[in-house]
Amino acid sequence: MKQFSTAAIATVAEHENTIDLLLGRLRDHGDIPLLERADGHGGWTPLSTAEFLEQVRALAKGLLAAGLRSGDVVAIMSRTSYEWTLVDWAIWFAGGTSVPVYETSSPSQIQWIVGDAGARFAIVESRRHAEDVESIRGEVPSIEKVWCMDAGGLDELRAAGADVSDEDLEAARSSRRAEDVATIIYTSGTTGRPKGAELTHANFIGAARNAVGLLGEAVLPPGSRMLMFLPMAHVFARMLVVTTISWATTIAFTPNAKTLLEDLQTFRPTFLLAVPRVFEKVYNGAEQKAAESGKQKIFAQAAETAIAYSRGISEGRIPLSVRAKHALFDRLVYAKLRTTMGGQVSWAVSGGAPLGERLAHFFRGIGVTILEGYGLTETTAPVGVNNPWNVKIGTVGPPLPGGSVAIDDDGEILVKGVMVFRGYHGNEEATAAALRDGWFRTGDMGSLDEDGYLSITGRSKELIVTAGGKNVAPAQLEDQVRAHPLVAQCIVVGDQKPFVAAIITLDAEMLPAWLKNHGLGEMSVAEAAQDATVRAAVQAAIDDANRSVSRAESIRKFEIIDTDFTEENGYLTPSLKLKRNIVVKDFSDVIERLYSGPRPQA
Repeated sequence: MKQFSTAAIATVAEHENTIDLLLGRLRDHGDIPLLERADGHGGWTPLSTAEFLEQVRALAKGLLAAGLRSGDVVAIMSRTSYEWTLVDWAIWFAGGTSVPVYETSSPSQIQWIVGDAGARFAIVESRRHAEDVESIRGEVPSIEKVWCMDAGGLDELRAAGADVSDEDLEAARSSRRAEDVATIIYTSGTTGRPKGAELTHANFIGAARNAVGLLGEAVLPPGSRMLMFLPMAHVFARMLVVTTISWATTIAFTPNAKTLLEDLQTFRPTFLLAVPRVFEKVYNGAEQKAAESGKQKIFAQAAETAIAYSRGISEGRIPLSVRAKHALFDRLVYAKLRTTMGGQVSWAVSGGAPLGERLAHFFRGIGVTILEGYGLTETTAPVGVNNPWNVKIGTVGPPLPGGSVAIDDDGEILVKGVMVFRGYHGNEEATAAALRDGWFRTGDMGSLDEDGYLSITGRSKELIVTAGGKNVAPAQLEDQVRAHPLVAQCIVVGDQKPFVAAIITLDAEMLPAWLKNHGLGEMSVAEAAQDATVRAAVQAAIDDANRSVSRAESIRKFEIIDTDFTEENGYLTPSLKLKRNIVVKDFSDVIERLYSGPRPQA
């Protein structure tokens, strides 16, 4: 078993809990605004650590007045917002355990998560959320009270807590120790019913302090700014917020994807956290905009130059001709792209899915270095991330300090360290299967290089075994095909079949501009799915992806369908992962057509 460990550079005392991170921020960096809130007029109003702490304490007292006891579970259901984080830290200050619920969850999903976690209370954003929670209270008897933010629920809590003493609040806060559960986060459920991962205060403190110790000065120097737009119910966003709150960074929140570009340009972050699809959208949107203005060739040359420049960084030598073209395109193209992201972003972290080497090189070439990382709900998000002083594009970096990564004889990635969860809530069988001899079995496949940098090849549960016995990791192909501006989703199929095929969905937002830029008239998605030019473009994207794999692993046939895989129709999780088993079941007729026709040439 190949293994690599990185020594911890920070520790967690037994008596500590996550609130100690907030108190430490007040002590060490109280002069730097903790947060900024949108003022509704295109500006942002700063909030100090002391002001945030005062609001946290007031809300925590309200929870104590409502009867919350140490360790009690409180569900949070809301879009990403300042209030989400305020409630989260108030629950911790009151000695409670928070359970996030995606604001898009259905009543049946809410019922499972809230019921399985045994939540006594729920704090939700909207009246719709409140109605959904109220509708399942008959099946979840543990729920005693629901507060709705939009209906003045937070003000109600503050008023109720006015008579709770500081001494009682501090007793509640100090009742929770490092080993206690801070939150229960439910897995995305791509392979079955979601399981509740119990993450401790030590998990959050250890992961945050070690991440800051490694990357803080380089990536998040004091005064850095981060705009959070990913769902706070996801461990990836949650951990980054905890980390930035513990450090000298100013954070803001935006729940609305429609205003994201505007918010980026007014808040002007220096650091971004995003999933690959966001970076794909930025690139594809810029490419389409260039085509609309007749500058497609210039953009293509600029993109190739950025990629060549980044490859030169990796190789330790950038040719003079590339440097000259890069300087020119920096004025013509790259600066404008950086401006769309606020003009100050120089670092970003990407996770959740493979980014793709071409996209990673492109963004580094324009001046925004994306540090690709890897983690899971069960590892409090971070397992590893590329070190900024030694970025190896195509890998997810070495383990963070305090962590160890191993590859077992079957190629599965195992993780041990400060970030690994305590177990699955109320599920001893699943816990025993996942945690063995101190190692968490991730279910992902990968490899380690000589420097301990991890490369991900796919999920063991998603591996396709063709009729010829060839193992195929679908994610590698899917992510490359999906990078094309026309493609919204791609799912590779072929388990126990004679060859590999794919189901493609088109990006309805990008389609009109793409058609116009290619001299085609308006079409519906259904019409475009049958159009020869559209199909040729998709085939070209597949051909590009096929060059990264062997002939036996390559996509030999595809079908474009006239629907999409979305969270709303149940085919994507809130973190945008494909529910592969559901897609395969519901589109079995499409798969049957792919294999019932003439077999492609060998």
